[in-house]
Amino acid sequence: MSSPAQQPSVQECGVQENSAPQFRAQEPIAVIGAACRLPGAADPDQFWDLLRSGTEAVADAPAARRAPDAPAELRRGGFIEDVDRFDAAFFGISPNEAAAMDPQQRLMLELAWEALERARIAPASLRGTRCAVFVGAIAADYAVLHDRLRSQAPGTHTLTGVHRSIIANRISYVLGLRGPSLTLDSGQSSSLLAVKSACEELWRGEATLALAGGVNLNLLPETGTVIGQFGALSPDGRCFTFDARANGYVRGEGGALIVLKPLTAALADGDSVRCVILGGAVNNDGGGGGLATPDAGAQEEVIRLACRNAGVDPAEVQYVELHGTGTAVGDPIEASALGAALGTAPRRAQPLLVGSAKTNIGHLEGAAGIAGLLKLALCLEHRDLAPSLNFETVNPRIPLTELGLDVVRRARPWPRPQARLVAGVSSFGMGGTNCHLILAEPPAAAAALPAAPGTRDEVAKTEVAEGAAGGVPWILSARSAEALLSQAGALARHVVQRAGARPADVAFSLLRTRARFEHRAVLLGADKQTLAAGLDSLAAGCPDGSVVTGALVAGRRAFVFPGQGSQWAGMGRELADASPVFAERLAECAQALEPHIDYSLLDVLREVPGAPGLDRVDVVQPALWAMMVSLAELWKSEGVTPDLVIGHSQGEIAAATFAGALSLADGGRVVALRSRAIAGLPGGGMLSIALPAEAVSQRIDGSANLTLAAVNGPRSVVVSGPVVDLSG
Repeated sequence: MSSPAQQPSVQECGVQENSAPQFRAQEPIAVIGAACRLPGAADPDQFWDLLRSGTEAVADAPAARRAPDAPAELRRGGFIEDVDRFDAAFFGISPNEAAAMDPQQRLMLELAWEALERARIAPASLRGTRCAVFVGAIAADYAVLHDRLRSQAPGTHTLTGVHRSIIANRISYVLGLRGPSLTLDSGQSSSLLAVKSACEELWRGEATLALAGGVNLNLLPETGTVIGQFGALSPDGRCFTFDARANGYVRGEGGALIVLKPLTAALADGDSVRCVILGGAVNNDGGGGGLATPDAGAQEEVIRLACRNAGVDPAEVQYVELHGTGTAVGDPIEASALGAALGTAPRRAQPLLVGSAKTNIGHLEGAAGIAGLLKLALCLEHRDLAPSLNFETVNPRIPLTELGLDVVRRARPWPRPQARLVAGVSSFGMGGTNCHLILAEPPAAAAALPAAPGTRDEVAKTEVAEGAAGGVPWILSARSAEALLSQAGALARHVVQRAGARPADVAFSLLRTRARFEHRAVLLGADKQTLAAGLDSLAAGCPDGSVVTGALVAGRRAFVFPGQGSQWAGMGRELADASPVFAERLAECAQALEPHIDYSLLDVLREVPGAPGLDRVDVVQPALWAMMVSLAELWKSEGVTPDLVIGHSQGEIAAATFAGALSLADGGRVVALRSRAIAGLPGGGMLSIALPAEAVSQRIDGSANLTLAAVNGPRSVVVSGPVVDLSG
């Protein structure tokens, strides 16, 4: 990323009043997942509901976070709940360390996990990868609070617990990420700068995936008092953005993270693309009217630079999510810059629409930019613009018509929905660091692209076939039995909200895109209604017969390869059609058997007319051997590997083959010749009896023809001898 001194001037950008922009060759960055905890919204879906309905989440400050004699401007704010709550055990963090951690660290850990899962990425799968983490944060309330309240010397976890750099580093450490990991502080533009920095890393190839966003928690009333003395807060406790009543902002808190990936990689991986970032720019006021006074020229320049870097004609931008604090000085300056850079651009046929999420949730300061970007991403995804609140009469210092601007006063469609939806988002720091990004809807061609081999969609089609016999299982896991019930409840709500979700898609996502923990539940059902009913029963703590629950047991894993008796007509047929790994290994087994048998193994399994049946011992035993070796290969390809193997009869040959003690060719030869030898023995039979060995021995005592041939378990034995004696 270029420093402000290296950024070209407006004239050098090639974006003159009557010229088209010079396009920069850079790939769009896809937003493939998001998570947030914002006032009145615990996730992006709730945030969209809040925005679309025009709801204000600003309210009276909680008593614990309000000074008894707080002035009017500190009595209201946008707050989130449970900032003191944290499931430390989930992340493998000790209670003592958790207590020393800034709640901003804790919140961002939770949001990182959630954002990845919303992007359909199992967090554990990223360990060792070059995934970058960029977080904007400026608040240090917890460090002050920690110093004030501690009754003893700093502990082992104090330094890492309160140091702001650790907010990003903690995510990288817990998830095992090897990409760049930075906490950025450029004042109120920090979180949007974090997104811009993450994009730069992806463009340079320094990272393959990135988490970017910001966090801001208002834990101390005194911090608000200092800001109030600076004259920035509204005595009315509202942001009157661009309104004549603009008299300051109201504080807000929360956090948000988005998951970023180059667009071509996202499409190749089958990711769901919510929107794309085309480009952006960063600069500084560089000696304006005062250190904390915004500069219209610098803001205009950063917007022009962003358009130039994104390869976008300023007239193409339909909406801008404002910095929009609602201050008497800042609003007119921002409006002037927007009008000059975009509103009065040549070829613009309609006013540039603007709005501010701060009117809904307050000014999140260090996290304000990511809150605005998330609002814009949702507007692009839903193809609707959410209203900007508290706007009645335009500020007399903002000539909207002359500037070519208009405020979105109610929920409405985009001005030109038939054109590509392009928009900008601004965030300006108190010290003059300005950031502007250009976003757009995903390219229309993305939805029409066929799934590439090996992508999620393609794998889902081949491995989790819709309408398979008996339906598809839904697999849940959690760290505790209580959390497992919560997972069931959350999935039940998700299924209700998305009536069109196919059972196979849900099954695939649960299996491949979620972390796997100790406590597990498997829901079985032939249709969505049965599976949903199982979810409800599990969530209520009374699982019905369609739900199997349990917990992982510590110990080594063994594969047991059984003997004859596990066969059935048509076995393996559907799996061979659905799994390339299984089918390939089965074909190799058939090739190994071919020199030693007088039939086709694959014809037997597919019940081709003329092929022998499984009632012949010289057919069933090679067939079972091939099935077991192929199944074990499939499990191995899915990461299920045994610590030891054991087998009985032809299962012993399968175990030796899978373990490598026998080559595939030798295993095929041994099982084929062994079964042929058994078939040539004089007539006789075997009978499985569900009784203890002692009881069976007493019953056959004195018989010259019957023998206790095998003891398979406490109540499972096999007796052999002439068929006539066995039937008697």
